[in-house]
Amino acid sequence: MKDVLKEITRLRIKRKWSEYELAKNSGLTQSTISTWYRKNQTPTIQTLDKVCKGFGITLSQFFAEGDDAVFLTPVQKEMLDSWSALNEAQKQLILDLLKSM
Repeated sequence: MKDVLKEITRLRIKRKWSEYELAKNSGLTQSTISTWYRKNQTPTIQTLDKVCKGFGITLSQFFAEGDDAVFLTPVQKEMLDSWSALNEAQKQLILDLLKSM
């Protein structure tokens, strides 16, 4: 099972966020976050959901294991959904356009 506090720390450091920035982005207080570390407490699922929303990920993405986990922003998901609707010729045009930029 994943160590929740270690994963929060990993995601926070990856974004170069302080505990304050995590609190600000997740709608939690900084004291709540620092208490988890000080007392080695695991956040409740509701609180962890807020943390995930602050990171821009889902709970399932948070708990995904391995390097195969893919994290898409809402815009990236929209682009991928749009890409799936294109035929092969349209996809090639888009690829050519992107390469020319």
